[in-house]
Amino acid sequence: MKSFTLAAIFIITNMIASGQNLIGYDSREIKKYMKENCKDMNINDVRNTRFKYLKYSDNYDNQTVLFFLSTDSVCKSVRQICDLSLKPQKVKEFNSIYNKVGENSWIETRNKKDYLVVIREEEWTFIVTIEPAK
Repeated sequence: MKSFTLAAIFIITNMIASGQNLIGYDSREIKKYMKENCKDMNINDVRNTRFKYLKYSDNYDNQTVLFFLSTDSVCKSVRQICDLSLKPQKVKEFNSIYNKVGENSWIETRNKKDYLVVIREEEWTFIVTIEPAK
């Protein structure tokens, strides 16, 4: 049982460590990326009349990823909702690949554009928001 738990944590940690800043990708590219790189994530069928988004959740109910889309189906921001137990690994990952700009906030520079990565802690989860820096 202990080895199963450790294996599950390893798989989940590696899955969320893949970094899913897909801002600028269209919905087809996001679906392709997720299918190839996040095999434990399943797309959820969602309907919303206010805004467009793609929703993925993992098989363990430890993570949900939302890709918010523009009217022409291009990703404009990403939100990950993760189990609080995964936060130390995520912070360690962010500290190693991004420039820290404050408590629980980092800047990612990609293709000469800056993206703000912020962690907000809730009671049972933490939320990672990735959006273009203003």
